[in-house]
Amino acid sequence: MLSERIKSAKQFALFAEVAPAELEHIIGAAREKRFDRRETIFSEGDPVRHVTMVVSGIVKVTQMGLNGNEVILRLNAAGEIVGSYRVCVNCSHCATAQAVQPCVALVWDAAVFEKLLARIPTFRRNTVRALEERLLEMEQRFREVSTEKVGSRLSSELVRLSDRLRRCTENGLLEITLSRAELAQLTGTTLFTVSRLLCQWQTQGIVRVRRESVLVQDFAALAQISQAEERTA
Repeated sequence: MLSERIKSAKQFALFAEVAPAELEHIIGAAREKRFDRRETIFSEGDPVRHVTMVVSGIVKVTQMGLNGNEVILRLNAAGEIVGSYRVCVNCSHCATAQAVQPCVALVWDAAVFEKLLARIPTFRRNTVRALEERLLEMEQRFREVSTEKVGSRLSSELVRLSDRLRRCTENGLLEITLSRAELAQLTGTTLFTVSRLLCQWQTQGIVRVRRESVLVQDFAALAQISQAEERTA
């Protein structure tokens, strides 16, 4: 079982260039846990006791607004750590994490994870790099919400999701397993607007809309929408 976990972990950027013995130590310190679809991994305000890395599946990280509406802050895919890395007295999660689809994860005790970062410089470097990439994505999305039209934001998000979260169907199409409501939360717009745009793009043969997923039929056309609307914004 441990050897299978190590073999799977080697593909993830979080463990890039980590020595085999160190990788075995890191993975050996974790336990494998499965989460059902829509199962909560942790809730906003919970103390940070564990660090969770997705091995397969998708996890959404959300916050509730003052009006009670849910906002998706980030989607975590395979090889990514969910939520906070921080370990301190009285530290708590500032968001809620929930499995979008059935997930397998590696879970470390938070104090153990902190010791691994201190002991293995390469692992610490990779973790810092992952945090930098997360921050860069958040900055990019903030810029899009502030300066771009909804069509550009939605197409840009679908392009990013195609790169990070895509799953090929039997006929080779790219399937993004998110509902229209979740796409609306992710792009800061309404369900009606997302439905209207996806319906329009479906008519053009760019996407195919299902109940809780979007199939990208023409990736190049989707990218062109983003670029064209950004130029006219």
